[in-house]
Amino acid sequence: MASTIRRNGARHLTRRLTVIVATGSISAALATFTLAPAASASEPNHTGPQSTDHAVFVQTSDSAGNAVIAYSRAGNGSLHWAGQYATGGLGGSESGTVVDPLASQGALTYDGRDHLLFAVNAGSDTFTVFDVNGAHLHRLQILSSGGHLPTSISVVGSHAYVLDAGYDGAISGFSIDGAKHVHAIGGSTRSLGLGNPADPNFLASPSQVAITPDGRDVIVATKTHGVLDVFTLKHLAVPSAAPVVTTSAGAVPFALSYDAFGRLIVAEASGGASSYLVHPDGVLAAISSHVANAQAATCWSVIAKGFVYTANAGSNTITGYAENWHGQLSLLNTNGVTATTDAGPVDLAASSDGQFIYQQATGAGVIDEFRVNNNGSLTPIGTVTGFTPDNGAGFEGIAAS
Repeated sequence: MASTIRRNGARHLTRRLTVIVATGSISAALATFTLAPAASASEPNHTGPQSTDHAVFVQTSDSAGNAVIAYSRAGNGSLHWAGQYATGGLGGSESGTVVDPLASQGALTYDGRDHLLFAVNAGSDTFTVFDVNGAHLHRLQILSSGGHLPTSISVVGSHAYVLDAGYDGAISGFSIDGAKHVHAIGGSTRSLGLGNPADPNFLASPSQVAITPDGRDVIVATKTHGVLDVFTLKHLAVPSAAPVVTTSAGAVPFALSYDAFGRLIVAEASGGASSYLVHPDGVLAAISSHVANAQAATCWSVIAKGFVYTANAGSNTITGYAENWHGQLSLLNTNGVTATTDAGPVDLAASSDGQFIYQQATGAGVIDEFRVNNNGSLTPIGTVTGFTPDNGAGFEGIAAS
């Protein structure tokens, strides 16, 4: 599917995005989209009443100096520039990327319990912790990730886990005390044994770490290695020595989300999604296996109002899934298209009340805004412009409060 983006009458630049996903005999996807040049992230294109309570945060992932841009959210869901905050670290990217430099989900993570924001600094092997007050940030700490090339962070309760994508891949744990100080958990680093080089190709790298909602396990998706690793957290949140390994129901598992009942939803870059029960022993039992959506490069996901939404970077679309009481998934739209986006949709964020979804369209250098309707359909409500279109190194990571 082709999408043409027009900004200020600028000359259009056309390039071809080829996303080739291979596990055994599986190969997908090819998409063409149009990019329009844009300036660095700029002040907003929206006017109207602003909220001091709710915000959306976007990470620049700039290799010269990473930063988080904050937007306040109005009652109608529109975003308004509120400030830019340096992380004190460097952004980075994985090799071979086209519109997703970090090739991950969860590069920017909001902790609603402690009102903290966690941002990876992939280029300096660190992550930054901000205190959040509405749309205003105060930098608290910069900590070593415990490995090389951090790309994803998960926070549940008083614990956080960071995924390092470099070399074999690894996870490392951290605790959050009552004073909002983050501390490394001794003996918590675990290798994923992926056998990759220091800076792996984006398809071979692990894509996300996600603590289960009950805080019992840490799960990692591994893309073309095709498995989901489940580490059980023991005393003081130290993970088991080795993971329980489950072969993904669909090729190239990428994004991890949890529904209201703690079931695992996995978006698969081969164009689909699966759901699983997470058993106490770390075994994953498939409920729905690769519900295909006929879209290309399904790599990111978010849950809002009980519906699952996946971003399809190769098709410039969002696919919506309904989930029944048993955790079985079904397409909201038979053609797999619940909404169209600007070029190169990657990471998604949902507002804390589930009323709005924000889509990073890095190929166009914009953020698309959608209202979530009660039947699961999405209504476009605007676009935030001003980011440089991504050419494999640029902004990625989005979170909402």
